[in-house]
Amino acid sequence: MNENEIGTIIVDTAVQLHMALGPGLLESVYEVLLAQRLQKAGLKVARQVPIPIEFDGIRFDEGFRADIIVENKVIIELKSVETIHKAHKKQVLTYLRLTNMKLGYLLNFGAPVMKDGIFRIINGKIV
Repeated sequence: MNENEIGTIIVDTAVQLHMALGPGLLESVYEVLLAQRLQKAGLKVARQVPIPIEFDGIRFDEGFRADIIVENKVIIELKSVETIHKAHKKQVLTYLRLTNMKLGYLLNFGAPVMKDGIFRIINGKIV
């Protein structure tokens, strides 16, 4: 399964979850439930994955934590906020760069309508 196929499942699952629960719950609730639903869809899912960073000969094994990584190919960063800021998108870009993955999603479950809370981020480009 390629990144785009995985992404389609992620987006569909996030929309269904948002429709069922609505906005405003804690990120951790959406994280657990989204991960569980993706696993039920047959995908390999890891939560709170450490992303190491190396700089100037020093390695930080837990420089960052990705909320969810699916099939070791797609990073998902979850938010439950009223407004997404540039820093949130840059966070996903940084994770992609550090892991050499091609595709990431910033999913804001705080949006009134989920389609307005989905940001697809590819190889350093926000789409």
